[in-house]
Amino acid sequence: MGSGTLAAGVIGVSNIMLVIVRERTNEIGIRRAVGATPLSVMRRGVLESLILTGVAGYAGLMVGMGAIELTNYLISGSDTGMFRNPEVSLTVVGQALVILAGSGVLAGMIPASRAVKIRPVEALRAI
Repeated sequence: MGSGTLAAGVIGVSNIMLVIVRERTNEIGIRRAVGATPLSVMRRGVLESLILTGVAGYAGLMVGMGAIELTNYLISGSDTGMFRNPEVSLTVVGQALVILAGSGVLAGMIPASRAVKIRPVEALRAI
Protein backbone atom coordinates (compact mmCIF):
# COMPACT_ATOMS: atom_id res chain seq x y z
CA MET A 1 0.00 0.00 0.00
CA GLY A 2 2.72 2.41 1.00
CA SER A 3 4.78 1.81 -2.14
CA GLY A 4 1.75 2.33 -4.36
CA THR A 5 0.86 5.53 -2.59
CA LEU A 6 4.44 6.77 -2.85
CA ALA A 7 4.56 5.95 -6.57
CA ALA A 8 1.27 7.77 -7.16
CA GLY A 9 2.62 10.76 -5.24
CA VAL A 10 5.82 10.84 -7.29
CA ILE A 11 3.80 10.73 -10.52
CA GLY A 12 1.50 13.49 -9.25
CA VAL A 13 4.35 15.78 -8.21
CA SER A 14 6.13 15.10 -11.49
CA ASN A 15 3.01 16.09 -13.45
CA ILE A 16 2.65 19.27 -11.41
CA MET A 17 6.28 20.13 -12.08
CA LEU A 18 5.83 19.49 -15.82
CA VAL A 19 2.95 21.99 -15.86
CA ILE A 20 5.08 24.50 -13.95
CA VAL A 21 7.90 24.12 -16.49
CA ARG A 22 5.46 24.62 -19.36
CA GLU A 23 4.01 27.76 -17.74
CA ARG A 24 7.46 29.17 -16.98
CA THR A 25 8.99 28.56 -20.40
CA ASN A 26 9.46 32.29 -20.98
CA GLU A 27 11.06 32.82 -17.57
CA ILE A 28 13.42 29.87 -18.06
CA GLY A 29 14.33 31.12 -21.54
CA ILE A 30 15.12 34.60 -20.24
CA ARG A 31 17.22 33.17 -17.41
CA ARG A 32 19.14 31.03 -19.87
CA ALA A 33 19.59 33.97 -22.26
CA VAL A 34 21.15 36.13 -19.55
CA GLY A 35 23.58 33.43 -18.52
CA ALA A 36 21.92 30.91 -16.20
CA THR A 37 23.70 27.59 -16.38
CA PRO A 38 21.79 24.37 -17.06
CA LEU A 39 22.79 23.19 -13.58
CA SER A 40 21.18 26.23 -11.93
CA VAL A 41 17.95 25.72 -13.90
CA MET A 42 17.91 22.03 -12.99
CA ARG A 43 18.71 22.75 -9.34
CA ARG A 44 15.81 25.20 -9.11
CA GLY A 45 13.34 22.67 -10.55
CA VAL A 46 14.49 19.91 -8.22
CA LEU A 47 14.39 22.28 -5.24
CA GLU A 48 10.80 23.28 -6.04
CA SER A 49 9.84 19.62 -6.25
CA LEU A 50 11.60 18.89 -2.98
CA ILE A 51 9.78 21.75 -1.25
CA LEU A 52 6.44 20.58 -2.64
CA THR A 53 6.94 17.02 -1.43
CA GLY A 54 8.35 18.25 1.89
CA VAL A 55 5.31 20.39 2.65
CA ALA A 56 2.91 17.61 1.64
CA GLY A 57 4.92 15.03 3.59
CA TYR A 58 4.98 17.19 6.70
CA ALA A 59 1.22 17.71 6.46
CA GLY A 60 0.71 13.96 6.04
CA LEU A 61 2.94 13.27 9.02
CA MET A 62 0.97 15.67 11.18
CA VAL A 63 -2.36 14.16 10.09
CA GLY A 64 -1.01 10.66 10.79
CA MET A 65 0.22 11.64 14.23
CA GLY A 66 -3.12 13.28 14.95
CA ALA A 67 -4.92 10.09 13.92
CA ILE A 68 -2.70 8.02 16.22
CA GLU A 69 -3.31 10.36 19.14
CA LEU A 70 -7.05 10.35 18.47
CA THR A 71 -7.05 6.55 18.37
CA ASN A 72 -5.08 6.44 21.61
CA TYR A 73 -7.57 8.80 23.23
CA LEU A 74 -10.61 6.84 22.00
CA ILE A 75 -9.36 3.45 23.18
CA SER A 76 -7.83 4.58 26.47
CA GLY A 77 -9.15 2.63 29.43
CA SER A 78 -10.30 -0.37 27.41
CA ASP A 79 -8.52 -3.70 27.07
CA THR A 80 -7.65 -3.67 23.37
CA GLY A 81 -4.70 -6.05 23.35
CA MET A 82 -2.22 -5.17 20.65
CA PHE A 83 -3.80 -1.76 20.01
CA ARG A 84 -2.91 -0.51 23.47
CA ASN A 85 -0.72 2.65 23.35
CA PRO A 86 -0.34 3.10 19.57
CA GLU A 87 2.85 4.94 18.60
CA VAL A 88 5.32 5.48 15.81
CA SER A 89 9.03 5.34 16.53
CA LEU A 90 11.26 8.28 15.70
CA THR A 91 13.41 5.96 13.54
CA VAL A 92 10.46 5.16 11.29
CA VAL A 93 9.62 8.87 10.98
CA GLY A 94 13.24 9.61 10.02
CA GLN A 95 13.27 6.84 7.42
CA ALA A 96 9.98 8.09 5.99
CA LEU A 97 11.37 11.61 5.67
CA VAL A 98 14.50 10.34 3.89
CA ILE A 99 12.38 8.30 1.47
CA LEU A 100 10.15 11.34 0.94
CA ALA A 101 13.13 13.56 0.15
CA GLY A 102 14.50 10.99 -2.30
CA SER A 103 11.11 10.74 -3.95
CA GLY A 104 10.92 14.51 -4.23
CA VAL A 105 14.27 14.66 -5.98
CA LEU A 106 13.24 11.82 -8.30
CA ALA A 107 9.93 13.54 -9.09
CA GLY A 108 11.74 16.76 -10.01
CA MET A 109 14.46 15.29 -12.21
CA ILE A 110 12.39 14.70 -15.38
CA PRO A 111 10.71 18.13 -15.43
CA ALA A 112 14.01 19.81 -14.55
CA SER A 113 15.79 18.04 -17.40
CA ARG A 114 13.03 19.22 -19.74
CA ALA A 115 13.52 22.77 -18.49
CA VAL A 116 17.22 22.55 -19.29
CA LYS A 117 16.44 21.54 -22.89
CA ILE A 118 14.43 24.74 -23.52
CA ARG A 119 16.32 26.90 -26.01
CA PRO A 120 16.43 30.58 -25.05
CA VAL A 121 15.61 31.75 -28.59
CA GLU A 122 12.47 29.60 -28.83
CA ALA A 123 11.31 30.67 -25.37
CA LEU A 124 11.81 34.35 -26.20
CA ARG A 125 9.85 33.95 -29.48
CA ALA A 126 6.85 32.76 -27.51
CA ILE A 127 6.57 36.06 -25.61
